[in-house]
Amino acid sequence: MPKDSINQLSQEELIRGIKENERRVMSSLYIEVFPKVKSYIIQNNGDEDQAKDIFQEAFLVAWQKVKAGEFLPQNSTAMQGFLFQVSKNKWLDWLRSSRFKKESSLGAISIEVADAEEEFLLDERLSMLDRAFQQLGESCQELLKLFYFKKMSLDKLAQSFGWTPKTAKNNKYRCMESLRKIINP
Repeated sequence: MPKDSINQLSQEELIRGIKENERRVMSSLYIEVFPKVKSYIIQNNGDEDQAKDIFQEAFLVAWQKVKAGEFLPQNSTAMQGFLFQVSKNKWLDWLRSSRFKKESSLGAISIEVADAEEEFLLDERLSMLDRAFQQLGESCQELLKLFYFKKMSLDKLAQSFGWTPKTAKNNKYRCMESLRKIINP
């Protein structure tokens, strides 16, 4: 399969090739989409190694969706667009993560010892947040722990609590509002 032949495949053929783990189809998809993902990530504070990691995670998500029959192409470039969008979302999640913030702050500043007052204020804020969290009811604590620390999706939260996804979303919102009110009465 020539390098550009993925454009000659219909989305149905592309989906079938992915479902059947056709190496040529998957490598052609990689050849077409990865450069775009790499360019996006490099333009947004990343490097090539991070782009490879993000793309691999996104490819796995796309592959799983296709295998499960959850991906239905809507146009002639749906799979490529979906793969790019998943990569972009994963990169944005990474940029929002505390791990990125720690790494970028360590990289931007030649590791200096934080000033004692700043450290004290951070400790004080964390302590205040912990005290406020302890004032929440057990169900709110559990819901927020599962969502924010264990990264459980709203759908899985809904299942574990016996709620609808909308109820899970509303309850998470209410719990966060309760926490905000405790912190800022």
